[in-house]
Amino acid sequence: MVNVRVRVGAAQTMSVVRTPESRFEGLPDYPFAPHYTEIDAGDGVGTRLRVHYLDERPVDPARESGETILLLHGEPSWSFLYRHVIPPLVKAGHRCVAPDLVGFGRSDKPTDRFEYTYQSHVDWLAQTVFDRLDLHDITMVCQDWGGLLGLRLLAEHRDRFRRVIATNTSFPTGDRDLGGSFALWLQLSQRSNPFDIGQVIDQGTVSDLDPAVLAAYNAPFPDESYLAGARQFPLLVPIAPFDEAAPANRRAWDALGTLQIPFLCAFSDNDYGVGGGDRVFREHVPGAAGQPHVTIANAGHFVQEDKGADLAVIVDEFIRSTR
Repeated sequence: MVNVRVRVGAAQTMSVVRTPESRFEGLPDYPFAPHYTEIDAGDGVGTRLRVHYLDERPVDPARESGETILLLHGEPSWSFLYRHVIPPLVKAGHRCVAPDLVGFGRSDKPTDRFEYTYQSHVDWLAQTVFDRLDLHDITMVCQDWGGLLGLRLLAEHRDRFRRVIATNTSFPTGDRDLGGSFALWLQLSQRSNPFDIGQVIDQGTVSDLDPAVLAAYNAPFPDESYLAGARQFPLLVPIAPFDEAAPANRRAWDALGTLQIPFLCAFSDNDYGVGGGDRVFREHVPGAAGQPHVTIANAGHFVQEDKGADLAVIVDEFIRSTR
């Protein structure tokens, strides 16, 4: 365990753990080189958080399409989720950037659950994508919490985006009941002991995942001290109108209601959590009108596991049709 705790004057920064690199050796179908940047934790005393991201592009610059695809994972996965999506997109000429959210993957993990708020996640991701990586003309692929965060970035920085592919995600404001499936997940995420991340991913697919794949999803979390972010994420979803994230999400919905850039829904047919959730995007976002929305057959919530290559084809075809 790498634990970072730095004092600045009389103040104390947040406690942060960093998963040992040895945990990520020999992962199946994950040959990608790690990249790291540092961001301000926002604690007011100078804590820096190390954020990991993948940055893959064609080896031959002559084959580059000029398109940048931002691939955002959700709860409780990490960039490993996109290992079968990235290679065909790179082969098609595109640059693929896949960050690990703070608290996940190879990124740093604050140990105090109260350091994780919806707004802090938005700020951390914005710093990573805009301030550190300086991405422009982004094609965003967002799934699960990747949508809850990515759609906030889209609404607040629309000039940075070229198009969006939303898959198995939602964007709640606390103004409607999220249903029994979410209530069950909320309970399981807090009461499970141990909290087996690989098992969560396995239950969200229609495929039978290999034990090595399940181990890879557990790799970032050697013990409970690394799981604060994964435990806290479900509690940050707005479930009531007075939730602290509700006003900002309502403003974002207003912005999305005027969004003209191409917006595609590619939801799977066996999603236990947000099945049918594409309808609200298709009806509300102007840029979704007339697009070739897709239902991905024989796939669960983690569509990248069940149909990663198919999702890559959908993304590539959408890029080519909307240039």
